[in-house]
Amino acid sequence: MFVRRSLTVLALALSVVRCADQPTALRPSSPSPRAVRWAGGSAPHMVATRSVPTGVGILQSPPLSLDQYSVSFWAVRGESRSVQINYRDVDGGTEHPFLLLTTTDPAFVPGLGELAQGDSVLLTVTVDTTNLSVSLEPTGLRFGTLAQMQIWYGGAGGDLNGDGLVDSTDAYVETQLLGLWYREGTVDPWTQIPAIQSLADKSFTSALPHFSEYELSFLDWVVSW
Repeated sequence: MFVRRSLTVLALALSVVRCADQPTALRPSSPSPRAVRWAGGSAPHMVATRSVPTGVGILQSPPLSLDQYSVSFWAVRGESRSVQINYRDVDGGTEHPFLLLTTTDPAFVPGLGELAQGDSVLLTVTVDTTNLSVSLEPTGLRFGTLAQMQIWYGGAGGDLNGDGLVDSTDAYVETQLLGLWYREGTVDPWTQIPAIQSLADKSFTSALPHFSEYELSFLDWVVSW
């Protein structure tokens, strides 16, 4: 009886040791998401086009070079207004889409209050020159009918985790981890928001209830032992 009980205790001890040797869970390596960066380590060249309705259709402005990486346009309650920002590839030639923002119903402006039908508010889009990130102002602007934002991540050149290689890890990040995140201010935490991903276009599309800062990023996960 003593021998049998001792063998049982030994078996349990060995089982515990084996479990301790195996990974038990995945945990994020940092509480903050990791931003996707522009390829090449340098600021991309940007151009913007603004679209406004007219009596006979949609009028597009000539392409505007974004030397300061920001563009402003007037949003009108009850009218569809949009801005598209493209970047040029490393050779300075072909343009590729980065951001398309469309508004029809800016409803509440911080410091001013409710907008009446036909009233306008000046909106500013500022592109981060390091990360695939944008700031939309005025911060806290709220919409009745949600604004629509599509943001592309092709500008990362395929190196989504920033290790200098384009490999299977980047494919995993793209299909399993990548998302669209926002924060209200620079000291506030990042929060992931609902967005529809298109792998074919390499983009995310989201309906925005208000303006803040938005970023394409992902949580790095590591194995806990």
